[in-house]
Amino acid sequence: MRAEPDAGPPAEAAPKPGAMPLWVLALSTTLGMQTVASFLDQSLPIIAPLLTAGAGIAPERIGNISSLNSLGTVLFLLFGGPILARFGPIRMLQAGALMAVCGLAVASTGWWPTLIGAALVMGAGYGPSPPAGSRILAATAPPRHRTLIFSIKQAGAPFGGALAGLILAPAAAHWGWPAALAVAMAIGLGAAALIAPARQRLDIEREPERPIGPRELFDPRKVAAPFALLRGNPVLLSITGLAFSFAVVQGSLFSFSVTYLATDRHMALATAGFAYAAMQFSGVFARILLGWLADRTGRPAHNLTVQAFLAAAMVVAYGFLPNGVALLPAAAIGAATGFFAASWNGIYLAEIARLSPPARIAEATASSTVVVFLGYVSGPSIFSLLVTWSGEYRLPFMVVAAQLALMAVVQAAILIRRTQARH
Repeated sequence: MRAEPDAGPPAEAAPKPGAMPLWVLALSTTLGMQTVASFLDQSLPIIAPLLTAGAGIAPERIGNISSLNSLGTVLFLLFGGPILARFGPIRMLQAGALMAVCGLAVASTGWWPTLIGAALVMGAGYGPSPPAGSRILAATAPPRHRTLIFSIKQAGAPFGGALAGLILAPAAAHWGWPAALAVAMAIGLGAAALIAPARQRLDIEREPERPIGPRELFDPRKVAAPFALLRGNPVLLSITGLAFSFAVVQGSLFSFSVTYLATDRHMALATAGFAYAAMQFSGVFARILLGWLADRTGRPAHNLTVQAFLAAAMVVAYGFLPNGVALLPAAAIGAATGFFAASWNGIYLAEIARLSPPARIAEATASSTVVVFLGYVSGPSIFSLLVTWSGEYRLPFMVVAAQLALMAVVQAAILIRRTQARH
């Protein structure tokens, strides 16, 4: 299925004199909420060494919590499309922040059974971010800068994670992990209130009459319908497969980095948080730089394939950090790993939007992102099992790196075959 020609952003209905351009408001709003969503989403992995100790479970169990979190996101992506269409992307971004806050409130009890429910609720709260952000930006972004703009928006994900490492790890070390979660909850509530005025200009495509009853939400035919876009477009399907493999790596890195550095490499929690922040901050700059490069080369799928090989190599290096490593080398290797392994998202989402019919961008993004988030679901749990089985972290890092390199080989073969077919 070929994507329809890009007609560009729709005309805005009578903006007020002096109002900022619509695409600027759209980017600033989606970037801000992506940052907050990631900040909230990374709260539990950041304080994992203290949280798991307080709950009386092994440190590597944070991988199971992270997988449940991603499962919550998958459930929203599968069943939340009608709700997003009914209430609009801004309202759903607000609702997502409030759901994450509720999940953190439940997690603050520190009881293992409640952590399971909290992780699911927090994941569902993150769920609106990919399709809502794509819907807003696809309707407003200038077409020739679309990949860069999507990448800037996605830079909010590592930026939020970096802020979580810089703020929550020291807060947990000094005042305890419940206080750190209280800080995160306050930020989530403030962000939900702050974006309310943007709804009038950015929720112009919502469908207020869209039914959202159980029959509409859980109809198997309607849930499965968007996946026809993946089956009907081999290019979109192959990009989704590579993104899935990236997600296995990124989910494992983000879930385990602080625990790995604090419990296996014997760093102080606050120091591990700073090293983790370096990984995340490098992802901020990489998403913008590599998004710009993808626009310039006009070959984003080729760029992602090369990036996958580099990311796999850096993940192996990160897994072989020496015991008692100092902050500077840990931060340097972590930053290089984050640069390549955590900067693919914006290029991927822009490609999904470009290859999808304009009227079905939100559906295509949701269906593709479901597949990708299965990588976030499976990656941390497999990593956790490998840590338990092997008793160390090097083998798990090598396994997740190897699967990314293998997928990159497959993707390279597909791209070569397509190039030969065109000639």
